[in-house]
Amino acid sequence: MPDGSQSDVQQVPRTVLVTGASTFLGGYLVAALAANPDVERVLAVDSRVPRKDLMRRMGRAEFLRLDIRRPAIAKAISHYEVDTVVHAATSIMETAPHSAAIKEFNLLGAMQVCGACQRSPSVKRLILRSTAMVYGASPRDPAYFTEETPAKREPRRGYGRDMLDVEGYVRGLARRRQDIDVTTMRLQAMLGPRINTRMSSYLSLPVVPTVIGYQPRLQFLHEEDALAAMEHVTLRGRPGTFNIAGDGVVTLTQAIRRVGHVELPVVSGLLAPITGVMQNLRSARLRSSQTEFLTYGRVLDTTRMRTELGFAPRYSTSETLDDFVDRSGVTPVIAPDTWRKAERQVVSAAHRLA
Repeated sequence: MPDGSQSDVQQVPRTVLVTGASTFLGGYLVAALAANPDVERVLAVDSRVPRKDLMRRMGRAEFLRLDIRRPAIAKAISHYEVDTVVHAATSIMETAPHSAAIKEFNLLGAMQVCGACQRSPSVKRLILRSTAMVYGASPRDPAYFTEETPAKREPRRGYGRDMLDVEGYVRGLARRRQDIDVTTMRLQAMLGPRINTRMSSYLSLPVVPTVIGYQPRLQFLHEEDALAAMEHVTLRGRPGTFNIAGDGVVTLTQAIRRVGHVELPVVSGLLAPITGVMQNLRSARLRSSQTEFLTYGRVLDTTRMRTELGFAPRYSTSETLDDFVDRSGVTPVIAPDTWRKAERQVVSAAHRLA
């Protein structure tokens, strides 16, 4: 669990407003904060009403049905004298394809939230849920991306482009209101038994298309660790930008075998259409950014997460994959233990020949 013993840790917030309360991360964060007696008031904001089971989990939290693209969000922050805002409404992990409507929601929503924070004297902390997609993916990428590493090929469209722009709005707020502590959380690709993402949909295919001739290095973040990291920074506060990911790295082939499925190498141009046909879900088809990620991979340096933020994920990348298989209902085509046994035999044979 995270270590919160730092001497300069700020006080627990009094009134927290969380956007995106109907999403997995936003909703469960609201539930966790509402269960903490040290937080006086929790406000859950979304234009959609959360599922009944999620509403029950939220307990004493107050739900405000608001569209964050409208000035009503500023009125709510002012009226309730909010001191901490968690902007978790950024549409990133849903399986729906990126569109002009989603871009408008991400950008206009962030502009309204930042403007509301700037005008409210009560706000002292803003936490942004961002994504590792801002680093893009290219053949010239470094082995590890630190928070200061610029993208070798910036995303030109899609969620990664949206979040690059949103992070720019947040940095602008930090310059204009230097009394507000701004934290940007760049979450790695998420997996887990409850959250539905493009990556979980992709790895759930019995036969998984991959790009022939490439072996991308991947890193995953367990859904529970993503939630724990957001709760940690909300309660303890730490300004800055942080990569959030589990320990360790796997190749795409290793990930597919660990899930117990079969790899189907195809040429790059066929990856998205073949995956779309196999999924039979128009909303889950891969876009160019996902194709690049599954071709070149992306790995984050998490030194700052541990040393400055004081957070340590519970699950490694491999353990995240294992828990995804064990609890999400994925049916292996080939038992993962069979792959592991074969890999051990190959390694053992190689050692004997060395």
